[in-house]
Amino acid sequence: MHNQTSPLPYRSGFVTVVGRPNVGKSTLINALLKQKIAAVSPRPQTTRITQFGILTRREAQIIFIDTPGVHHPRHKLGEKMNEKALQTLEECDLILLLVDASLPPDEDDRLLAAHLASLHHPARILLVLNKVDLLNHDERGGRAKAFAELAPGAESIQISAIRRENLEALTDLIASHLPEHPPFFPEEQLTDLYERDLAGDLIREAALRLLRDEVPHGIAVRLDQYTERGEGGAYIEATLFVERESHKGIVIGQGGAMLKQIGSLARKEIEEMSGRKVYLHLRVKVRKNWRNDEKVLRWFGYS
Repeated sequence: MHNQTSPLPYRSGFVTVVGRPNVGKSTLINALLKQKIAAVSPRPQTTRITQFGILTRREAQIIFIDTPGVHHPRHKLGEKMNEKALQTLEECDLILLLVDASLPPDEDDRLLAAHLASLHHPARILLVLNKVDLLNHDERGGRAKAFAELAPGAESIQISAIRRENLEALTDLIASHLPEHPPFFPEEQLTDLYERDLAGDLIREAALRLLRDEVPHGIAVRLDQYTERGEGGAYIEATLFVERESHKGIVIGQGGAMLKQIGSLARKEIEEMSGRKVYLHLRVKVRKNWRNDEKVLRWFGYS
């Protein structure tokens, strides 16, 4: 894909995608790569880890860094997620500030804008207004003006990730701002995470999609076994950790029905991601108040 004879210099660089929770960061990266590599759900804070999404074109390689949504934290896990999101901002080539244009700027948007304004070595900021398909034409101008005040002087573009509206123009714009550099990764590589890391994230996404509001953010997934079975696919055992006994009952469901649903949805997603058959066995355990336990956060890889 890297064309040495092209009259244009090859561009390659790192683009940190930031925004408050649930603005569509992972949805956008999946849409740009035309393949699912990041967990998405209607719940805020689905993303808990930073992950590369690698888009290789004839003239450029764009390495998107998907980050947890920046928010006012209520526990140590939230603090760690904010730290992970913000530490990438000083080191990237371009900051893609993604906002939900269907709603006016809120407290989390302003918190993130303040962080961006305080950077020591800020990269160029590109303001991306997502979900514009939910606004009529007259509303778009006023909403764009309100968000422009959060990032003075930033170039902006309006898109809809879910409807793939204006994504080609966005990709061209991003590539034009990257430094001249050969590609960092082989052209067929889509992410820096291994299949087992992605499997754990997809199991948690399935739980987020199916469970009630009071349970999801108290859920962590630990992969206990990931065994290759050659042509037979892979065998996965995983434990879902919750913070309360009452949550354990909700996750398991009557006669194990909910856990079976979570397993079925997760297995389907993992098979689509890996392109092969997967055998998945889930169990549920209680680890009280794990989101505020430094040792457990390290154990789960958040610290």
